[in-house]
Amino acid sequence: MTENCSKELTGVAEFEAEVTLAITGASGAPYALRLLQVLCQTNWRVHLLVSSAARVVLATEHELKVPSAPDAMGKVFSDAVGAKPGLIKAYGRDDWFSPVASGSAAPKKMVVCPCSTGSLAAIALGCSDNLIERAADVVIKERGQLIVVPREAPLSAIHLEHMLKLANLGVTIMPASPGFYHQPASVEDLVDFMVARILDHLGVEHDLVKRWGYGGAR
Repeated sequence: MTENCSKELTGVAEFEAEVTLAITGASGAPYALRLLQVLCQTNWRVHLLVSSAARVVLATEHELKVPSAPDAMGKVFSDAVGAKPGLIKAYGRDDWFSPVASGSAAPKKMVVCPCSTGSLAAIALGCSDNLIERAADVVIKERGQLIVVPREAPLSAIHLEHMLKLANLGVTIMPASPGFYHQPASVEDLVDFMVARILDHLGVEHDLVKRWGYGGAR
């Protein structure tokens, strides 16, 4: 019965695992799109949440026009990353009846990428004023895995205090700070560096970058 229910929910025969991906209004749209692409390529089902500010950033940084209607939004992202039907399920800002809003149904893994300092503050304070904040709150209270990818510089004491608070709760703080020891030759290489680190923490197999000690420098 559980297997049949999963097939009905996904719209595909089966999926590897599932994760909630929230895209907020910080700079870093290429990170979000590449992460979404690889998750779909590895057959992960993605519950997608996109803030209104993130839609502005996606249009500015990636020329991707994202509609606010969930079904249309899901199609735009599916087309953008070449996802199979049923792997991406998008939700609206106030879709309180979505699975991610409840501890009994939400995936145990969630990534906020990129994570604006406003979203960081709201999550740290447990505001739950929209579905992104509520979904993060659910993962924290259910002792799941939450990864936030802040992109801001410089960081104020307020930002650092919020990060420390979340880190003390078991949240992984992964600033969008790509390394250079793999000798990147393009912006895409820098994006892949960060996406690879996120995938490592989620337990997703990939070959985006060579690992340190295994021919890491090209």
